[in-house]
Amino acid sequence: MNRASRVKHIADADLKLLRVFKAVAESGGLAAAETELNIGKSTISKYIADLELRLDLKLCNRGPAGFSLTDDGVKVLKSAEDLLNSVSDFRAEVNEIKQQLAGTIRIALFDQCASNPEAFLAGAIRTFNKAAPSVEIDLSLEPPNVIESMVIGGELDIGILALHRPSPSLEYMPLYGENMFLYCGKGHPFFDLDHSGLTLADVQAMNYAGIRVSSPNLHVGQTLGFRRAAKVQNEQALAILIMSGSYLGFLPDHLAAGFVGSGLMRKVLPREACYRSQFAAVTRKRPAATRITKLFLKTLVAAHSGATVTL
Repeated sequence: MNRASRVKHIADADLKLLRVFKAVAESGGLAAAETELNIGKSTISKYIADLELRLDLKLCNRGPAGFSLTDDGVKVLKSAEDLLNSVSDFRAEVNEIKQQLAGTIRIALFDQCASNPEAFLAGAIRTFNKAAPSVEIDLSLEPPNVIESMVIGGELDIGILALHRPSPSLEYMPLYGENMFLYCGKGHPFFDLDHSGLTLADVQAMNYAGIRVSSPNLHVGQTLGFRRAAKVQNEQALAILIMSGSYLGFLPDHLAAGFVGSGLMRKVLPREACYRSQFAAVTRKRPAATRITKLFLKTLVAAHSGATVTL
């Protein structure tokens, strides 16, 4: 290929090819991307080949050995993500000018709020969909530090995470809370033990698993003097470590309830080893939020205050 060639113009066809490439990379291969793109593998292969020809770069290895991105492909993927996010932001701004509620709103949360009786995200989404049926919702689960970084960088419109060391670059709107308790799993030395004589010193001598990033979980574990022997990025992974019987760890009571009911977990020192987390919706302070983001925030706050949204 002639590496001296340059891409002088970005057309709609190029954006389409970049979206296909992004979907293939995120899916882990051409066959895996068929469902996501709703087109056949042969067509996807042609689109990737067209993009490689257009950019004069080999983006990925594909064949019997499997799918993988080349070094150039990794760089192009990052640039493609930035470009496509910019296009999405541009469309949102144009729709803002035209007073149309259309485009995509990007939201990420950390906690497992689906089982939290205090969380009403699903209801807020239902209300929002009625008010803005043309807006696509992109919802994901991410670690709290990633959420903060992506909101500040404009890659997310709204994040939902536990309040802890607020950033001066973000706005916070409190939504709901959850109660956190220390648990052990079946097979742990504490599981079948009479806890009446259990002390904090006994717990401090055991292996403890906690969230790796700055969070209430990390702060409480350090404050109580627990010996962290394993680190995780989310609570589902933490639940697995606890159920191994090798670690103690804090979980929301609503998430642990099913495991406790099945005889797989048990609370440890529920009076001494517990805390409450408060969750908030976060947005960046600048630039000002779009009408779509403001509407979603309005439905979120209303859903958690019991108010009726006036649209």
